[in-house]
Amino acid sequence: MSENKMSIGWIGAGRMGIQLATRLIEAGYDVAVYNRTKSKLQPLLDMGATAVDHPVDLSGRDLVFSMVSASADLKQVMLGEGGLLTGSTTPKVIADSSTVSTEASAEIRAAAEGRGAAFLATPVSGNPAVIAAGKLTVAVSGPRKTFDEVRSVLEVFGRGVTYVGEGEVARLVKIAHNVFLGVVTQSLSEITILAEKGGVSREAFLTFLNDSVMGSVFTQYKSPAMVNLDFTPTFTMPLLLKDFDLGLAASSSLGVPMPVASATRQIVAQAAGSGNTEEDFATLMRVVAAGAGLELKSENSSITDGLKVEK
Repeated sequence: MSENKMSIGWIGAGRMGIQLATRLIEAGYDVAVYNRTKSKLQPLLDMGATAVDHPVDLSGRDLVFSMVSASADLKQVMLGEGGLLTGSTTPKVIADSSTVSTEASAEIRAAAEGRGAAFLATPVSGNPAVIAAGKLTVAVSGPRKTFDEVRSVLEVFGRGVTYVGEGEVARLVKIAHNVFLGVVTQSLSEITILAEKGGVSREAFLTFLNDSVMGSVFTQYKSPAMVNLDFTPTFTMPLLLKDFDLGLAASSSLGVPMPVASATRQIVAQAAGSGNTEEDFATLMRVVAAGAGLELKSENSSITDGLKVEK
């Protein structure tokens, strides 16, 4: 490791966290990691990371990232027993990449700053396949000076790092992004099922769409799942529902009507409530197909997801 590189701590080894920590290790950073289920850390340990027993054991690091599932989890790893901010020392910078409420983020920011640590909100857009392809994007808010100091570390994550302002505004950016993610997936499911019931294969329709001005990185990398019915989870219904609720709470407090998001939220809630909690949220198309009286079958296609791994 180069002497001028920061020492890094990482909290949370879920599907996303383990991939991002891997990129940091591969970039030559000294990384120490914590996860509630320690066995999940083994791939990182095999690459040279070190494991700690409690988040507070990372408090001597220059920069500590956290990536957990919800606001309550963030409060626990920061302020709960053995939390990062409960020891005699604190990291120089804390960067949280979780998707949590602005209120929870502000609470942790105040606690960190009260202990002398700078705090950045650094939510990300992507999934493990996107990370592997080097196409993850990051929204960052907090002190501009701190952002400038750690920007080179954040750029290891992928292709785009955007400073969006002070305070918690990166949380709003990520929540708005995820609401759009759900709305687009529901709409994409509807038009794909419409085309299929009219006699067009899902592969043909999505190939046309992806080549048109309406196509996007997202529609392309979701195409294999929709064509071949591979719903290996990248993002589940309960997580999407959580983000819809955060987004609609923000829309209420800011006085922004979001009728399309509200309608989609009900569809997602029904899917999650019916027991769809482990599969990918692209299974929204099954709900549409059922309503259309259409039996979905895999097309066993080699359609590409458009993600070319960038080394």
